[in-house]
Amino acid sequence: MMKKAALYLLSFLLLIGPPAHGSRSIHFMPDWQAKIDPWVQEKVYQGEAEILVLLTEQADLSEASLLTDKPAKGAFVYQQLTKTAARTQQPLLLYLESMRIEHRPFWIANMVWVRAGQDVVQQLARRQDVARISANPAVHQEIMPTNPAADTLLQQEAAIEWNLVKVRAPEVWTAGFSGQNVVIAGQDTGYQWDHLALKASYRGWDGASADHNYSWHDAIHPPSGGGTCGTDSPLPCDDHGHGTHTMGIMVGDDGSGNQVGMAPGARWIGCRNMDRGIGTPATYAECYQWFIAPTDLNGNNPRPDLAPDVINNSWSCLVSEGCTDPNILLTVVENVRMAGILTVHAASNVGPSCSTVNSPAAIYEDSFSVGATDSSDNIASFSSRGPVVIDGSYRLKPDVSAPGVLIRSSIPTYSGTYAYLSGTSMASPHVAGLAALMISADSGLSGQVDQIERLISRNTLPRITTQSCGGIPGVQIPNNTYGWGRIDSWLAVTNFDIRLSASSSFTQPGGLITYTLVITQRYPSTVTNVHIADRIPDNSTFVSASQPYMMNGDMIIWSLPIMEPGGVHNVQLTVQVPPAGMWVIRNLDYGVISDQTSFSPLVDANLVFVAENFYFFPFAPRH
Repeated sequence: MMKKAALYLLSFLLLIGPPAHGSRSIHFMPDWQAKIDPWVQEKVYQGEAEILVLLTEQADLSEASLLTDKPAKGAFVYQQLTKTAARTQQPLLLYLESMRIEHRPFWIANMVWVRAGQDVVQQLARRQDVARISANPAVHQEIMPTNPAADTLLQQEAAIEWNLVKVRAPEVWTAGFSGQNVVIAGQDTGYQWDHLALKASYRGWDGASADHNYSWHDAIHPPSGGGTCGTDSPLPCDDHGHGTHTMGIMVGDDGSGNQVGMAPGARWIGCRNMDRGIGTPATYAECYQWFIAPTDLNGNNPRPDLAPDVINNSWSCLVSEGCTDPNILLTVVENVRMAGILTVHAASNVGPSCSTVNSPAAIYEDSFSVGATDSSDNIASFSSRGPVVIDGSYRLKPDVSAPGVLIRSSIPTYSGTYAYLSGTSMASPHVAGLAALMISADSGLSGQVDQIERLISRNTLPRITTQSCGGIPGVQIPNNTYGWGRIDSWLAVTNFDIRLSASSSFTQPGGLITYTLVITQRYPSTVTNVHIADRIPDNSTFVSASQPYMMNGDMIIWSLPIMEPGGVHNVQLTVQVPPAGMWVIRNLDYGVISDQTSFSPLVDANLVFVAENFYFFPFAPRH
């Protein structure tokens, strides 16, 4: 993938040549003070503070990538995470219990929440089984206010909202896909489950009675909880309104004209991670943990088979609020993804400057981050821009954009009220809802996070800007303002899926590279006059291609008269690289089109490195 290309290129350029004789790996163990986040050091100097203690050993989930079935992925990840925590946390927990220190263990990442003072923090940092001590600050969310000019419209039925029409969701409904057989989740300020726009699609409602086990979790525990929801609420509750609004954008439909949600046929579950709009890294992590294996209302009998397909996250862990460790939730998000769950994140609302996507969890590679656009498809001024610099990655963000200005959706004042809100918090639920539409149209996408992200990214309305961020021109696609562009539901659901792979990532001068293109037909009916194209990469020479083919200049074209829904077709192109020198061969101009579908271009350029006698050190796996 393009996200990984820079890593491979860096490895190739820096590490060419044989290793030095007698070389050995050197591991630098930080002293105990270096383990403590500066925010923690400051707070515990003043008294007790909430902290997250990350243990040295973390679960190895790499085998999950070999599993293709989502339930199997979820079960494996749950088992590995819980086994690792049970095996390694016991000495630390015994110490905390012996000292009568308030604590709560987690397994979503191998960590423990602790309330402690300076002496205890220093003792914890000296332990060899402790890798890092991070802050657990109370984070006030950057929630945009209701637009006063729209107040007179709050009770009016708007039928299908403009934002849904803009991203072409109704066209997908007409084709028969509304999110059915998909579970969509949200962690937010809570949810009014019996709002008329949400009740019918709540997983805990069977049409006659409600059972909130496995469909609701409250991560707000004593001594927090001064709002109307209290703590450990056994009923879905929203003491702010933000959560009910975001869930409405995902699934909302009251059956009487208020169609505010992307995937009204999906079922939803929810977790409350904020107390009156204030959350902490621990509450965010607890909701993630519950989503991997939902439990009953007592927190018992976990069921990874009831995990959602996608989670919306309309919140940020702001540095200004104390999230000074950018990687505080990195392992958590990575583990959720390994369970086959797509995590969609609001990019945050601190634009328009560059590098304002700067807070967890939107900054992570494994988070699918979303910017906000208006009704004219222009980026909102408040929408945060990339690249991500806070962790030193210079990662391109957001990934895509979606409507996020004056979005009408449900609010919990009464059972049938609505309001207009703006923010990337309103944009990300569109993408979560789109994922539900895609899975309902193709159940094989369930658990295939990479493929879902690729299809959404490739099938957008490309958007450009005069703003250049991180050295990437705003006229380039993707860019650090819109990402790949504004989402298009119809294209994401129906366009061809095209994958390109090379026979090797490295080759000698004069060597051959064989590219394989795999085309999957995803349109709901037969398509005709299918044309697959791949341009011969620069600095390479054509050798052969799958028959029959046509060559038009440096473009190789394969044609098929028809393809049935679900049909798969493979073609190959073989090229030869130059006989001498160092090269990076980029196959970056390929795609497919038919009479019924739009042109489906590439998502990621495939890179092959050419050199004599190269040697490279493999990178550690991401997970």
